[in-house]
Amino acid sequence: MKLAILETGHPPGDLEEKFGDYPDMFAAMLGPEFEFETFNVTAGELPGDASAHHAYLITGSPAGVYDPYPWIEPLQAFIRSAKDSRMAGVCFGHQIMSEALGGHVEKSEKGWGAGLHRYEVVRRTPWMDGDAAPDIAIPASHQDQVIVQPPNTEIVAASDFTPYAALAWTDRPAISFQFHPEFSPAFAKALITERYDRVSEPDAAIASLDAPNDSARVGSWIRRFLKA
Repeated sequence: MKLAILETGHPPGDLEEKFGDYPDMFAAMLGPEFEFETFNVTAGELPGDASAHHAYLITGSPAGVYDPYPWIEPLQAFIRSAKDSRMAGVCFGHQIMSEALGGHVEKSEKGWGAGLHRYEVVRRTPWMDGDAAPDIAIPASHQDQVIVQPPNTEIVAASDFTPYAALAWTDRPAISFQFHPEFSPAFAKALITERYDRVSEPDAAIASLDAPNDSARVGSWIRRFLKA
């Protein structure tokens, strides 16, 4: 199955050399059933035809959807045009999909969300598993948040810190997540260390990542959705 990864950023410092880039992380999470093609969106690369791939996945980024980068608006236009292809977004991907499709994103007054965060599963969907666990614990790393829910979406997961943590669109085959199922605990810890002076209570955030997480479970949700 052909999956286009829309790469919108890179790990900071030397973390890419140590852990790989974001497409590498998603490829490891999704497994060998997909044929991956990566587009460097920040360099102006986008698929010429939205129907060329069965599905799209938009990665995280240090950018904000409100930043005046020349690649932001073309990406939003592409998202709007790809209404018949399956699409999943993570972190920045979640935010840019929301902004492009009628929601709104801002830098949150709550500050950084980092470490292992727990979210309530508020809606069950066909692409999820049969596990009845009421919540999930997943690494998070973000300061921006969706503050206005896009039209034609249902909230799938939420927390007090992140009310729109996971969304499913009802008018197109699209889902998105604020958190990072593709992050290993080791990478999530290294990322907090890289941002140590900016993250609130960084030592506690790093320590939280030693607890069990549900990244593999959520990764299977994304895999099931993209293959449907």
